[in-house]
Amino acid sequence: MSDTTGPSTLPFSSPVSSEAESFAVCERLTKGHYENFSVASRLMPRDLQKHFYSIYAFCRGVDDLGDEIEGDRLAALDAWQAELELAYAGESAHPYFIALQSTIREFDIPREPFLRLIEANRRDQIITRHQSFEDVLEYCTYSADPVGHLVLYLLGHREPELHELSNFTCTALQLANFWQDVSRDYDMGRIYIPQETLERFGVTESDISAKNPTRAFKDAMKFEVDRARDYFIRGLPLIDRLEGKAKIDIALFTAGGMSVLNKIEQQDYDVLSNRPTLSKFEKVRMLAGTFVRAKLGFHPLSKAMRN
Repeated sequence: MSDTTGPSTLPFSSPVSSEAESFAVCERLTKGHYENFSVASRLMPRDLQKHFYSIYAFCRGVDDLGDEIEGDRLAALDAWQAELELAYAGESAHPYFIALQSTIREFDIPREPFLRLIEANRRDQIITRHQSFEDVLEYCTYSADPVGHLVLYLLGHREPELHELSNFTCTALQLANFWQDVSRDYDMGRIYIPQETLERFGVTESDISAKNPTRAFKDAMKFEVDRARDYFIRGLPLIDRLEGKAKIDIALFTAGGMSVLNKIEQQDYDVLSNRPTLSKFEKVRMLAGTFVRAKLGFHPLSKAMRN
């Protein structure tokens, strides 16, 4: 988090003098992180890049409010939503939202995806355990799927069937992140592994809190990793429905998530002793491989699907 101001506790509230400066603030934020979103956005046509940055800034900001700030997070999320409404009215003075209101206007983006992302972070303040896998999937309709819808709006795709395919990919990305961050989430008081899965494999919360990767815990993680991989596979047809850089971009999102699942598998599903991450070299190799395979006429994920 950076400088904040006023009772709303909004991140990065230092004033900007122009819309161009607002987009520049969003770009610096995006390029300062290494998530798939920030890497993939650099492959987009130049005229779309700044709009990816404004979307990322919104997403990053709402996640920071839900995860990191001290004080009343629900009030901060309410303030974020109020700023969103100002953006839809073309009246926001916040540096992220000055850029976002331009993006919203140019691409005619509805409120729902943004509101769902805010609601996901509200739920995180209240719901810290999920009984069933269906409960986790329902949460993903707020925390993950809206991001895919926003990306598709920027790419000019409003077809419902493409948004449905995007949901599989985004849910899979969220699941991969959950299984990567079991320890981090527990430290914030949250467990996203379904309670029914923990019960099925005989895993206790004390195993997680003690960072004790028992065989039962590893078996539970394998079960969940396999389910996440299945969702990636179900979303693959989306790539074939897109063209040009958009195809590569969406393929890169999927390749990154599948690589995380492969990492978890390679370390025998022990995500408690060591958080599975891709090195900078592995990220560059993944990016280059996805791009080259697509340029040569192969499916951009042909290698990832074999792993």
